[in-house]
Amino acid sequence: MAATVKRRPFLVELYRSAIGKKWLMAISGIILLAYLIAHMVGNLKVYLGVDPISGIPEINEYGEALRRLFYPILPRHVPLWIMRAGLFLATVVHVDAATRLTMMNRRARSIAYAGPRDYQIASYASRTMRWSGFIVLGFVLFHLADLTWGLRPAASEAYLRGDIHANLVASLSRPPVAALYIVANLVLAPHIFHGTWSLFQSLGINHPRFNQWRRYLAWAVAIVLTAGNLSFPVAIWAGWLKPL
Repeated sequence: MAATVKRRPFLVELYRSAIGKKWLMAISGIILLAYLIAHMVGNLKVYLGVDPISGIPEINEYGEALRRLFYPILPRHVPLWIMRAGLFLATVVHVDAATRLTMMNRRARSIAYAGPRDYQIASYASRTMRWSGFIVLGFVLFHLADLTWGLRPAASEAYLRGDIHANLVASLSRPPVAALYIVANLVLAPHIFHGTWSLFQSLGINHPRFNQWRRYLAWAVAIVLTAGNLSFPVAIWAGWLKPL
């Protein structure tokens, strides 16, 4: 009598499959992409200057609104930390699924592609997704340490808790930080393009009639996000954004 094979839970089996990993990559990618768009839109408030009624920089009021989200139903900062935990989980899932899919693809490939053929089967963006993702992840950790946790190396660059406008201007006024910020966003651009393009395919939304529109959307998202983020160091170094 043949032994009964014990099946793993459905969600475990789904994650172990390539389809499950692609779905998780797509869903976590949508979450991270939505965050990038919301983050950039929020940061654009730095151009609004000071609120004429309160006398507080608009971007600082925006930051305080996030800290007071759902208050007093929930304590201050709690919804913000829940969102941060969700973003962290989405990042871990995204990186893990991408790494495991890469390993599965390498094991399944009996003969490695060589030379020019690699360039025929994959765009530049898709070929650089893995290393660009880790570069951007490293930058995000630095960015959090610099602007959220306030780990500044010198007293002259003192972090002012709650003063987003002053911290942003002070941070990007440093040439090495501005250069790192620009390079990281340029590296992120093809990652955003390919991620936006491929998430539809991972979810099974793939038809020749709509593929050109997918490409337009991917270009639009990548260009808008990159241009919006790069505008901050450019505006600071051009003298358009100054401490208030």
